[in-house]
Amino acid sequence: MITVKGLRKQYKGVTVVNIPELIVGKGESFGLVGNNGAGKTTFFRMILDLVRPTEGEVLSQGTDVKKTEDWKYYTGSFLDESFLIDYLTPDEYFEFVASLHDYSAGDLQEFLSQFEALFNGEIIGQNKYIRDLSKGNQKKVGIAAALMGRPEVILLDEPFANLDPTTQIRLKNLLRDWKENHQLTMLISSHDLNHVTEVCERIVLLEKGEVKQDIKTSSSTLKDLEDYFAAY
Repeated sequence: MITVKGLRKQYKGVTVVNIPELIVGKGESFGLVGNNGAGKTTFFRMILDLVRPTEGEVLSQGTDVKKTEDWKYYTGSFLDESFLIDYLTPDEYFEFVASLHDYSAGDLQEFLSQFEALFNGEIIGQNKYIRDLSKGNQKKVGIAAALMGRPEVILLDEPFANLDPTTQIRLKNLLRDWKENHQLTMLISSHDLNHVTEVCERIVLLEKGEVKQDIKTSSSTLKDLEDYFAAY
């Protein structure tokens, strides 16, 4: 689904990402972990062609993302609040995104009903601008909108941050259901080792832009990662 070849990004002569090769298979749930400054967000931005690599390429379904926009039609993403139109209310924003995907009013209502538990009565019909929502509620809007096109692949940067424990669990269950029911390829970057190891079947540990571990998630993965970061 996603293939990285000789990918390197430099800023002012400093290499922040250096990944010779990496493949994320179709239907895989891929977790990316690492400390601040590890290059996780830069890596995701290169996958989405928001940042151009210094060297190398990112292929989506075999095509370089720099050379076509076809991949955008099957890719959903939410990295931060800049992905939102913050002068709209959530209702207006969802209607706008729905129009891009040819949703009828009934389609939109049916789609949003899947997020009732996650929204917890704080998103729809509140007549608040997105910019006035909490960081956590902005994240809920962004994730729901990213899934509206029923993408084949989705990238989420720190999806569990700024959410209360109950909402984190609801989001975790929602992502699991979407992966199973829609054969979704998920790439998730997170500082939350517990949730990312529960959601993702594969974990890649990034340190100073380089892959230090690439492991299949098992019952010992969480402890192994905690031991790694404790000794960092």
